Amino acid sequence: MRRHHPRRRGAVVSLAASLLALTAGQTVNALPATAAPHPHTPASAVSAAEEQAARAIAGSLTDTAWRARVGKAALASDDVAVTTLAGQARGSLKTELAAADRRIAAAKGLDAGVGPLLRLRLGDDSMRAALAAGAAPWVTAASLDDDAATVTAWDSQGRTHTLDARKAPTHPVYVVDIDGSKALAAGLAVMNKELTRYGVASAKATPSRAQAPAAGSRAQAAATGGFWTTRITSVELSDDEEPWVKGDAEIYTLVTGFGQDGAVRVDPVDMPYLDNDGTVYRPNQILVNWSNYKYNLADAVMMEEDGSTNYRDLAKAIATVLLTVTDQGTYIPLVNAVLDAIPDDWWTDDPDYVDSWYTLAQSDNGTRYGARGNGWMTVEPYFVQQF
Repeated sequence: MRRHHPRRRGAVVSLAASLLALTAGQTVNALPATAAPHPHTPASAVSAAEEQAARAIAGSLTDTAWRARVGKAALASDDVAVTTLAGQARGSLKTELAAADRRIAAAKGLDAGVGPLLRLRLGDDSMRAALAAGAAPWVTAASLDDDAATVTAWDSQGRTHTLDARKAPTHPVYVVDIDGSKALAAGLAVMNKELTRYGVASAKATPSRAQAPAAGSRAQAAATGGFWTTRITSVELSDDEEPWVKGDAEIYTLVTGFGQDGAVRVDPVDMPYLDNDGTVYRPNQILVNWSNYKYNLADAVMMEEDGSTNYRDLAKAIATVLLTVTDQGTYIPLVNAVLDAIPDDWWTDDPDYVDSWYTLAQSDNGTRYGARGNGWMTVEPYFVQQF
């Protein structure tokens, strides 16, 4: 995961104001009359639930037989579903962990059917030898701001241990975390549904195949026997030092532009392979389906999900801003409008702004560097042929 990149608020506000000026006198779709979310509710709820689970697991490790079972599971897998462990637990642990899991799903705005999210993993591979030798592990929660200098862990007696966030300790530490891939996939599905409900066109997120043409462009796609896309052939993000307690990155991109009907649309693109900084990935992934767009230009905002995102609230925030933007017969960049829709203080450990790409064109063929200089991607035009 990447360190948070602060936004250039002045430029963002300036562009947002100009967009509002362009739409003066226009009719704006009304959002449902719901109360705005408290800015810290998602983050505090997720953090509290993770910490509750971590302390409950730490306290349960006084049972040596149970501790051995947990240790065996942690050594055998990169991460273990907490509910799987809870099924073997005694006393109230199973109930406590299930309750924490439900609170996290609710705080993130996910549907009830998302399933278990909490997982447990060993903090660093360097701890494996000590754990295998029988050292009694401590337990911590992954809900940590990227800039934090220390990590708090609990032992089986309820005592706290303050650890360096940048240097993994020699003592084994379990990390209670969220299954980020599962949460992100479910969250993007919720976001797509909510954006559509608010009146912002959005295609279902897909990590590896082209999205179906929008309704207004099906005739065009049928006439040509397919549709043009922009495909990512390689991509890399910059290397930033991260707390050892954090796991792999969970990256997604919001592709924005004007649909065939002239209205703003947002297409979420899941990028589940982008786990680590400083690594070149070659996904051959569809980024933009041009049959969905009116103009030969689109923007891309790449984000990292850091665990505390409420996807229903995120969709509402984005829709609130984008519904004020109307087609003026010429392309208007939407990157800053999307970023402006996300308040800086909404999350403690917020969904990091990774980078953005302005004015991607269907003809782009080669390497494009992000506006923040935090990443690059090589793209090419790719025609999806119909059967």
